[in-house]
Amino acid sequence: MSAAAGAGGGYGRIRWAILALLFLSTVLNYVDRQTLSILATTVQADLHISDTGYAGIVQLFLIAYTLAYLGVGWVTDRLGPKLALALFVAWWSAANMLTGLVHSATQLGAARFLLGLGEAGNYVAAPKTVAERFPRQERGLAVGVYTAGAMVGATVAPPLIGWLALSHGWRAAFLATGGLGFAWLILWLLVYRGKAPAPDVDAGETGEAWPLRRVLAHRAVWGLALARTLTDPVWYFYLFWFPKYLIDARGLTLLTVAATAWIVYLAADGGSILGGVASGRLVRRGLAPPVARLRLMAAAAALAPVGALIALQPAMPLTYALVAIVAFAHMAFLVNLTTLAVDIFPQHRIGTIFGLIAAGSGLGGILSTGIVGQLAEGRDYAPLFVAMAVLHPLGWALARFATGGRGTVMKEGMGHAA
Repeated sequence: MSAAAGAGGGYGRIRWAILALLFLSTVLNYVDRQTLSILATTVQADLHISDTGYAGIVQLFLIAYTLAYLGVGWVTDRLGPKLALALFVAWWSAANMLTGLVHSATQLGAARFLLGLGEAGNYVAAPKTVAERFPRQERGLAVGVYTAGAMVGATVAPPLIGWLALSHGWRAAFLATGGLGFAWLILWLLVYRGKAPAPDVDAGETGEAWPLRRVLAHRAVWGLALARTLTDPVWYFYLFWFPKYLIDARGLTLLTVAATAWIVYLAADGGSILGGVASGRLVRRGLAPPVARLRLMAAAAALAPVGALIALQPAMPLTYALVAIVAFAHMAFLVNLTTLAVDIFPQHRIGTIFGLIAAGSGLGGILSTGIVGQLAEGRDYAPLFVAMAVLHPLGWALARFATGGRGTVMKEGMGHAA
């Protein structure tokens, strides 16, 4: 790594303005997807949709989200992050506005399918931007900052959506939140300028050709994808179903949920930022970046299983505290897994590669949502909290194995390590 790169020199101050907009795009991404989960009970009653039907609509979103990852990485590598992210935000904002116009379960499912096609792009364009714009010791922080936008979006969504729905109806909530994306789009096109600097060069960025067949055959690609398949269902469960759990199983009102759910998402913000900062500090102390990311993932995986205690239905303050710990741990885990991928793979292929890794997220959501829906139909949430508690340790073990235990890129069949 060059001294300039090590000091952040050559990367330019514009990278921080770009990061601020990545943060905002992620805020909008989560506000738009969270709108339906916050209003699920209201929308279900108006459109006559059962819990099983709601689970099917969530699955349509996740199916589209997963399928999109197979293409949005290629689009991002071809167009570059500026144009690609502009396309993705415009698409999902329009889809969210369409949700406010639906009159049946079929139309609602179609609108959420379109939303999923667009929203996936945010999580491919953002890491590619970080890979291009930030030196290695700042990447954990950068990933943590834009990832925290998801939690800020989830934090502001309950009171914002609750107020909009109670004041103007649930349809207005979708129209208003979708419209914010087009305001963001203007800022993005104005602020994103200049060329990305030369990247820090390490084992993952040797300039060697990475044809698609090599990407598809790579152990680390599939290992990290499967790690997300195992761990992301934990977040989908708390995102899509925890508000319903509080209302259906614990007797809280929509207004109470809207007023208190921010506690969990604030904890997740802390996990995003502190997880990235902590691994960055280890890098500054001389630890290899991939090793630093894996160590933080191990710590998070050891913390996440406390969520199993929610199955005992403790008092509400303790319930919120336990969910907050799980949210903190999950986001610290996710930030470091994402940064690990940015660290070890070549920049010119990071969009395609990260699209495949992130597809594991949607696959895990699809596989888990049907089971969750069946149990939620009978208000049987306890087994779900227990099952979710074991997934992060399993995901960490898989990620460690897939990256050779040190986070290095192992070039299977190539005759040498990168």
